[in-house]
Amino acid sequence: MSTVEQIEAAILKLSPQELSQLADWVLDLDDRRWDEQIERDIATGKLDFLAREALAEFAAGNCRTL
Repeated sequence: MSTVEQIEAAILKLSPQELSQLADWVLDLDDRRWDEQIERDIATGKLDFLAREALAEFAAGNCRTL
């Protein structure tokens, strides 16, 4: 049995409260990892093209007031 299969089997044994707690933890972990990835991408310039594109659209008048 693989580690993933063991984890799945253990999850099936959780109470509803424990499952909710685990789900919250997993979502928080995913959010933190996403934030870390975005920070790395910003620091390395991987997202610079998006800023240039947005500024070009703005300069071309392709924007509206929100």
